[in-house]
Amino acid sequence: MDASRIPVIAAVAQTLERGPLVDNLDLAERVAADVLGPGLAPRIQRLTAVGALLAPAGHRPATELVARLRIDPAVREMTTSGGQTPQWLVTRAAADIAAGVLDATLIVGAEAARSHRAQGRGGVTPFNAGRVDRDAPDADPVVGSPDRGFLSRAEASVGLTLPTTVYPVFDSVLAAEAGRSFAEQRRYLASLLAPFTRVAADNPYAWFPQAATADELASTADGNRITAEPYTKRMNAFPYVDQAAALVVCSLAVARQVGLADDAVFVWSGADAVDVLLPGARRWLGRSEGLETAVAAAFAAAGIGADEVSAFDAYSCFPSAVQMAARAFGVAAHDERGLTVTGGLPYAGGPGNNYATHGIATMVTRLRTTGGLGVCAALGGYATKHAVGVYGSNPPGEGFRVANTTDAQAVINAGALPVAETVEPGEQATVEGHTIVYDGDGAVTSAPAIARLDDGRRVCARAEPSLLPSMDDELLVGRRIRFVPADGPPTYELG
Repeated sequence: MDASRIPVIAAVAQTLERGPLVDNLDLAERVAADVLGPGLAPRIQRLTAVGALLAPAGHRPATELVARLRIDPAVREMTTSGGQTPQWLVTRAAADIAAGVLDATLIVGAEAARSHRAQGRGGVTPFNAGRVDRDAPDADPVVGSPDRGFLSRAEASVGLTLPTTVYPVFDSVLAAEAGRSFAEQRRYLASLLAPFTRVAADNPYAWFPQAATADELASTADGNRITAEPYTKRMNAFPYVDQAAALVVCSLAVARQVGLADDAVFVWSGADAVDVLLPGARRWLGRSEGLETAVAAAFAAAGIGADEVSAFDAYSCFPSAVQMAARAFGVAAHDERGLTVTGGLPYAGGPGNNYATHGIATMVTRLRTTGGLGVCAALGGYATKHAVGVYGSNPPGEGFRVANTTDAQAVINAGALPVAETVEPGEQATVEGHTIVYDGDGAVTSAPAIARLDDGRRVCARAEPSLLPSMDDELLVGRRIRFVPADGPPTYELG
């Protein structure tokens, strides 16, 4: 194949800041300057800024960064929100290079959430950057998949709004399938995540470069309280970081011309898929059809199987996402190859939409040393949007391929279950997933559930308030519940 149409990642860079307060643009400039050598800078035709999630970045992040870098790409753009976005950008860039319409692109993302919070602007939740005026006359063009509509009034009305509450619901299903209580599931998850901390300990760009034992992750001592069953605080993605990462995706010909071919890592394949948007409408709450579809398609496009992969990087915002990824990869959750090269979002850091840029950069660095094949999986929303990439130290035999997931996506979409917004008092249902949410003092504040009515419809429900003090650590999956009269959303008591 013509080298001008072989897509590679020729340069990567990462940075973090623990000292002086910075903003997104400061970090983006720093990491972009690191990744762009004098030979690459004039070759960049497109600069894409990964949309900020945690700290405001303005409506012209790409244009402002171009001015600081003093480069002149023809395209300056930013993305919609979603953790899968960086991997999607690499796949898009590789496809454009393979098609001969692009030579080189810079992908850069930055989140200065630590600094933003330190300045007293952290807000009630860490999700503060969604106020960008994308419709401003001088705004950078926006690319990427839609980033709205992932929750309905049914979920939101019972408290299933933040990822810290929704992902534990998925884990309740996995606990029940394994025959574990919440406490037993917590210990299992701690054993799953302890190896992640050891990877983070060796990662120079990790926010928490300290190894932890499973006992430490499961323990509720030293402030490691239970946030929402079965998770302790240290099992959640940590968003308050100042981190940035950048990638240059270009043709092999460009890499050769600027002297970077020896370090280039080849993009073998990419695939994207989306789960049923509303969690309450998904057929299976403990698995991701979208991720399974994307992984299978990326593997097929690359002509490989899981046994041929040297390293994986699963999106690891919460333990349920890790378990979903292992299932999608077709490997054991404790596979000896591990499921992360960074250490994961709770330990390496969870910089908003940009974690996957760090994951890909770290995978590239690893493959340069070890050789072989690496797989990066990224997700956005509530395990909603998925992007998967296969990378190799050698070129793919059949060239880069984008997988076609159209037919599989239609099957996923057709499987959406109807969700009832109201129920009659006295009706009964079977709990299919739930969590118990605690405040900082350890008191139960809510117990949202997703249940199946006897007519097959799903319903999102909240616990009758008088039940909350007695619900500590109780796994309800499979239990019957009965709906009681209430002002507001469907409210249940134990049947």
